[in-house]
Amino acid sequence: MTEVELAHACADAMYARDQATQSLGITLLDAGPGSASLRMPVRADMIQGHGTCHGGFLFALADSAFAFACNSYDEATVALGCSIDYLAPALRDDVLTANASEVSRKGRTGLYDVRIDNQRGELVAMFHGKSYKVRGTVLAQETQDE
Repeated sequence: MTEVELAHACADAMYARDQATQSLGITLLDAGPGSASLRMPVRADMIQGHGTCHGGFLFALADSAFAFACNSYDEATVALGCSIDYLAPALRDDVLTANASEVSRKGRTGLYDVRIDNQRGELVAMFHGKSYKVRGTVLAQETQDE
């Protein structure tokens, strides 16, 4: 299995088990070694009191992309820390795309950036995540669940 095929297999396995991501209407667009792209439409129930998408939903989208990217090597990996900068509002019916990319991966930790853009290509938010490799693999979890 190539690195790209492994990343796709890991992403597909994780997405199948990820009820939180699915419940938000987030779809998996692509995955590669240390990378992932996800898409989320901004629904009416995601709008907060100022008429824009609640930041928690933007964080969830970015966090999901981060998770798929850092688990793409079939090594179970969790978040050690994350931050997000909100740069522009997301509005109802916007379609957001989160693109996660690996910045560094050494030992048990990794650094990832996630860019969230709207359908016009405008930058909405930047997320920065630090990952920590734990025991186990992504694909072995799939076998255990069957």
